Formats: sequence, C-alpha cells, structure tokens
Amino acid sequence: MSEFLRSYLTVVVFGAAGMALVAAMLGVGSLLRPKRPQPQKYINYESGVDPVGGAWAQTQIRYYVYALLFVMFDVEAVFIFPWAVRLEALGMFGLVEMMIFIAILALGLLYAWRKRVLKWA
Repeated sequence: MSEFLRSYLTVVVFGAAGMALVAAMLGVGSLLRPKRPQPQKYINYESGVDPVGGAWAQTQIRYYVYALLFVMFDVEAVFIFPWAVRLEALGMFGLVEMMIFIAILALGLLYAWRKRVLKWA
C-alpha cells in the first residue's frame, strides 16, 4: 500500500472510531436516562414564550435587523484584523481597498440609522 493511501486509511480509521464513540455514548445515554413522558414536554415553545390560547404571535422584525447588523460588523472585524497585520505589504492598494470596504459598511449603517431601525422602542 502506498504512503498516500495509508494516510487516507489513518483518517478513515480515526473517523470511524470517532463515530463509534459518539454512537456508543448516545446509546448508553438512551439506556440510562429516565423515561417519563408528560404532555407538557410536547407543547410548542418559541423564544422563551409559552403559547397562550393557541394563537401564534410573530416575532418583531427589528430583532432580526439587529442580528443582521451585528453579523455585518462582525464580518467587518474579521476582514480588518488580517488587513491590519499585512498593511505594510499591501501598500496603498490595500489601504484604498479597505477604505472602500469601510465606506460601503458605513453607507449600510447610515441607511439603517435613517430608517430608524436602530431605535429601541
């Protein structure tokens, strides 16, 4: 067997051992845990609010907008840190490119601000 195939065989063996370990732990857990079915366990549950009267209440959209804005600026940080480390190697091109990127993100923040999305009512 070639060295190339032997390295793949090692990965397959460790992957199979990992899956077997997970299956064994789940099996042991299902055998040892108590089984007490109760009707309260099977009711719908959404965002920490118990359903009352069977009517479904829609979550307000502003929570999703806050989440999207957070992701947008979190991704910005992911791009800015490596850029800051390699700034000298990138030179003026890297600086202009990052300024354009930050300007586009600032336009998104300005748009959200003008639409009054950031007001917590």
